Amino acid sequence: MSAITIYHNPACGTSRNVLGLIRNSGEEPVIVEYLKTPPDRGTLERLIAAMGVPVRDVLRVKGTPYEALGLGDPKWDDDALIGFMLQYPILINRPIVVTPLGTRLCRPSETVLDILPSPQRGAFAKEDGVPVVDGEGRRV
Repeated sequence: MSAITIYHNPACGTSRNVLGLIRNSGEEPVIVEYLKTPPDRGTLERLIAAMGVPVRDVLRVKGTPYEALGLGDPKWDDDALIGFMLQYPILINRPIVVTPLGTRLCRPSETVLDILPSPQRGAFAKEDGVPVVDGEGRRV
């Protein structure tokens, strides 16, 4: 069993880049396609707590029902916002990565490098061609 888990959306370029960086470190993570198998309340609460960020920082706005639901309104407390994320998993920003070194929302994708236990094994460029890691495995 891998020590790394990624809450992944294969339709998201950032999520695919993060998965690529994890694999470039020689690891094959547990991949949770959270739109198909959303986390339960306890798991989502633990992930947010482990990231040490406000619940609102985990909400995705673009391409979601965020505006239609009025989630920008401060009347919604953390419990209610988590409820909306459980009801509409697309509201959970991604990718969230869990490793022995920490849990992070990996936006931008290079953020994952801070919590990977193994170094990069070679060059890596994002899907758009922007280099992230050089041939020696060092962050560009």
